[in-house]
Amino acid sequence: MKLKKIAAIAGALALAGSLAACGGSDDTGSDAGGDKIKIGIKFDQPGLGFKEADGDYSGFDVDMAEYIAEGLGYDDDQIQFVEAVSANRETFLKDGTVDMILATYSITDERKAEVDFAGPYYVAGQDLLVKADNTDITGPDSLNGKKLCSVTGSTPAQNIKDNYSKQAQLQEFDTYSKCVTALQGGQIDAMSTDDIILAGYAEQFPGEFKIVGAPFSEENYGVGLPKGSEDRDKINDLIEKSFEDGAWEEAFNDNLGESGYQLPEPPTVDRY
Repeated sequence: MKLKKIAAIAGALALAGSLAACGGSDDTGSDAGGDKIKIGIKFDQPGLGFKEADGDYSGFDVDMAEYIAEGLGYDDDQIQFVEAVSANRETFLKDGTVDMILATYSITDERKAEVDFAGPYYVAGQDLLVKADNTDITGPDSLNGKKLCSVTGSTPAQNIKDNYSKQAQLQEFDTYSKCVTALQGGQIDAMSTDDIILAGYAEQFPGEFKIVGAPFSEENYGVGLPKGSEDRDKINDLIEKSFEDGAWEEAFNDNLGESGYQLPEPPTVDRY
């Protein structure tokens, strides 16, 4: 796994004793005699959260999840990844399916009423992905009569509904990979979600797609936690540490460094 050495140092510095796991008092990290931490990620977002053919996991969110889990006292073999799609993230946190979620999970007031967040650990912007030879679509104002795809339960889909429904014909799927397939097949004209997600697909299919480069929102990615989690402050500390020790930048460069998408400055962690 990436970031093992850095994460191990972070864990040693962050903890002097046992910590309660995000899921409750029964799990106490590596001192718990083999208990696991269940982390929700996307399985179909190359460069962010992706399940490889060999069953391994890769991506920026995956590396950050491992860094945080190991900082909380979990060994690599105690980390269990669970597929979380946009529509089920709050449910998974509330019913205990997962202990935390790192899945391009935008912090919003509506979601904060149901779950807690640590972070943000990244700030993205909603943009558009089109075929490389497309010259018609230059931003959200050029979507008149165009077929657009996004994902059910995502903030980008809601933004389109709220602000661009008169221009674009929105098609919703449960995963972004289905949007990519539709774009490849010509069933839609563009796909819309956060620019860093689009960068992952542009890197996966070099020369086939391009990002329009006209972001029209600000998305603060947070670590989703059950309401009332006692580990939020600890995770915020680890996020800030990743900015300082180079782990955050390394995670980005390892997974998205060749996409052409530039790493922004680290965000300010919200200590609400």
